[in-house]
Amino acid sequence: MFGLLFLILFTPGVSEFLCMSSDLELSYTFCDSMAHDFMFNLTPCSIMNKPIWNLAPTWIPRSDITFLKVIFRVWYNGAKALHWKEVLCSGVDDEYSVCGRLKGETVATAFDIKGARISFPKGNYDIVLQGFSDDSENNMIMCLNLTMIVKQDPF
Repeated sequence: MFGLLFLILFTPGVSEFLCMSSDLELSYTFCDSMAHDFMFNLTPCSIMNKPIWNLAPTWIPRSDITFLKVIFRVWYNGAKALHWKEVLCSGVDDEYSVCGRLKGETVATAFDIKGARISFPKGNYDIVLQGFSDDSENNMIMCLNLTMIVKQDPF
C-alpha cells in the first residue's frame, strides 16, 4: 500500500520509509537520542501532476507544549535551499491544535499541502525539522531527519 506507512515507537537512528513510488521516496530518522511515539501518513506518494498531499502526523510529546518553536532546514543536492524558524505556540492566543498539549497526550492532526505551489526538481533533498519548548533552542522535544529523493522532474 503506497503512500501509507505507520511508524510507531522507532529506535533513533533507524531509517524508516514513509513512502516509495516510481517518482518519489521519503524516509526519516530521528536526529536526537530519545525514542518517540510517532506515526506519520502521507498520501499520495507522488509528485507528478502536482497533487494535493494529505499529511497526518500523530505524536505523543515528551513535555508539555506551552511554547513551541520549529526550525525547518532544507538542502537540495547538498546546497542549502531553505532555513525557516517560527514560534508556533507562545501561550497567548495560540491558533494551532498542538499548542497547550500536555506531556503524554496524543497530538493527532491532518492537513493538506498543495503541490501546485511547490515544484520539486529531480534530486536529493535532506530536510531537518526540529521542535523546541523554549526560545533559546536548548530544550529540543522533536527532531526528524527526512530524506526525499525525487526520481523525475514533475513537468
